Amino acid sequence: MVFLQLLRCSLLFNYVRYLRTFAISEHLYMAANGGHLMRKVRNIFEPKASRVLRCLLANPGKAWSVREIAREVQVSVGYTHAVTASLLDLGYVVRNELNLIETLDPIRLLERWASYHQYVHENKFLEYYTFDREIERIIEKLRKVTSDYALTTLSGAYLVSPYVRPTILELYMKNKNQAQPIIDNLQLRPTPRDGNVRLVLPYDDGVFYKTQVLGAVKIVSNVQLYVDLINYPSRGEEAAQKILDTIREKWSSSLLKGQ
Repeated sequence: MVFLQLLRCSLLFNYVRYLRTFAISEHLYMAANGGHLMRKVRNIFEPKASRVLRCLLANPGKAWSVREIAREVQVSVGYTHAVTASLLDLGYVVRNELNLIETLDPIRLLERWASYHQYVHENKFLEYYTFDREIERIIEKLRKVTSDYALTTLSGAYLVSPYVRPTILELYMKNKNQAQPIIDNLQLRPTPRDGNVRLVLPYDDGVFYKTQVLGAVKIVSNVQLYVDLINYPSRGEEAAQKILDTIREKWSSSLLKGQ
């Protein structure tokens, strides 16, 4: 009798362990949840979903499990599954022979996202004025700022691929509490409008993903630069195309190394 009870306990333990292994398998997880019947997002370009897009586009040639993407961009596994399921349906990504997610046509995905994104309408802006007229002088002062920020739009593009000379410096910051070091170092004065420095409160913290540093200045990723610029006024589209050239070159290089 005791032997049978021990046998039942052993079988139950092994069964529970099997179910756990089943759940953490990428392929079997999908099968257990109906695969193609899994929920999808209504809009793959909504703020949280765009974190997944950045992950895929800023890491050319890399294949991902859904859990890896979720961990990378700090989004739940369930929501990441919903985004990737939508991307699969739309033909932007595929699953390779190892059942990992790969971007099928990154340029098409990037351009569609950029055409949807409206930088001017989706962010909040704090207007400031500085008596420094030269953009190089303002950027030189920015090198001394240690708080979290990231240049974007024309001022960011000016450092990555100079083409259009900016008249306004725009930079993301994570919250208003980080504004004071920037205000002090750049000697800024608040103005109701028409400032030459804009501190930008982003629509989502995902804009800081893969922030790059050039000459001790923090700049958003080239992917984010392109997305912010394409619908930006004052020659934003021209600057965006130069950034796209830089992105294409990097993607081509990364894909060739992977061969």
